[in-house]
Amino acid sequence: MIDFISADKGGIKMYDDGVFSAWANTAEDIAHCLTSCGIADVMYGGSSMDFASEEGFDTDDGANLLLKRALELV
Repeated sequence: MIDFISADKGGIKMYDDGVFSAWANTAEDIAHCLTSCGIADVMYGGSSMDFASEEGFDTDDGANLLLKRALELV
């Protein structure tokens, strides 16, 4: 189950218990991963989610907005 996410190269990296599971840069692909891997009861985000412009997003809130769109699809 995905329990940690971080912004990376304009997309989101997803981890299951500290093990890298997937990277995606569209809401649809992130939603697919979250659906197939499952979402933990608590999902943490790295600081890169708040400073996404340093990780290839146009704005600092870009990664959080992408994740929000993905979660709406789930």
